[in-house]
Amino acid sequence: MSYVIQATLSNPAHPEYGVATIPFPLPMKEYDHSMEVLEALEVGDAVRRDCRVDEIDSNYSVLKRLEGLSVNVDELDYLAKRLDSFTAGCEDAQFQAMAEKLDLTDIKDFINLTFCCQQATVITDFSDLERIGKDHYMNLNGGCASTEELENLDGEETALLLIDSGTGVVTPYGVVYDNGMELEPLYRGGPFPPYLYDIHPLVLEATPLSEPEDVENMTLLCLPMTDRQLEHALARGKTGDVEQIRFKVDSIFVQNLGCVPNLEQESLTALNEMCRAIAALKHNELIKFGAAITFAQPQSAMQVKHLAENLELFEFILKVKTPEEYGKYMIQESGRFDYDDNLEGFYDFAGYAKQRMSQEQGQFVENGYISYHGTLGLDELMADSPEQDFQMGGLQ
Repeated sequence: MSYVIQATLSNPAHPEYGVATIPFPLPMKEYDHSMEVLEALEVGDAVRRDCRVDEIDSNYSVLKRLEGLSVNVDELDYLAKRLDSFTAGCEDAQFQAMAEKLDLTDIKDFINLTFCCQQATVITDFSDLERIGKDHYMNLNGGCASTEELENLDGEETALLLIDSGTGVVTPYGVVYDNGMELEPLYRGGPFPPYLYDIHPLVLEATPLSEPEDVENMTLLCLPMTDRQLEHALARGKTGDVEQIRFKVDSIFVQNLGCVPNLEQESLTALNEMCRAIAALKHNELIKFGAAITFAQPQSAMQVKHLAENLELFEFILKVKTPEEYGKYMIQESGRFDYDDNLEGFYDFAGYAKQRMSQEQGQFVENGYISYHGTLGLDELMADSPEQDFQMGGLQ
């Protein structure tokens, strides 16, 4: 199963429009298409619960409680992302057993439960009391305990005390003990509680300009997002206009991107375009990209975007930090020369490297050597158009 939830959705006001079956979580590249499918049914609003759940297919069978009810598609997506992070045989049982015990049917409650169900203890097998006791101790302590604490704990006695307390509730998912857990309303129907499902180049905390910065309706924007994702997220934060928000950088996950000045002064559109270009890079290109940022010293989001889109014009050699190392790499390992081991003492590695470096645009950075081999000057490469008159910082 490649999905956490597969939901068959319809328009409750117009069942004759048919149904759409959508798998969740929605990858960014599938988001817009899924919204278009739902729009054909005249549902899929950013905030309103306008989708009727006709059927749920999920390993979380407790979610069948949503069948016949109306949900918001982004709420369903967020719930699936939260559940996708759960550990099998532990958090999934805690979530389902507590949902059953609390008789939950509202998707808002299901979302809030994902943040606190880990406090509960669920017993599915009474044959190993030692393990049950230690698991229970961990649950009571926020999932944290030292090795010494667990070694000194009498797990069997702890389990028996729990069982004898008589507070357990039998559910189809095991006997559950809530341990005093309370369903805190972290999610109230507006912006979703902060949660990073994937690693994104840039994460922003956005609030409407009309509100104080510390209001509850802070929206976490994990860039890149499609235009429609961004539209939906801002609508949940009670602003539908990218020009009517302020934001500050919460997290940067790309090496050296924090060196770019004034990211918080950029437009949201420019930052999103920049992050789309970065997200298109393969994993093994990101170290090279970080070196290119140090080398080129981009001064704006659009300059970073152009840098990411033209990374093939740069050559990067990892862990080469001196002219001697660069010369050895070029002569011995690059494959550009017929190297003879017997003549190693006659090679002037550093001299060759310095000569080569004087002929190319290159420099040593923290984790290697990077050089630029494009036909355009770097200032032209990074400009929006060749006629644009600006220069890159440090490469004038």
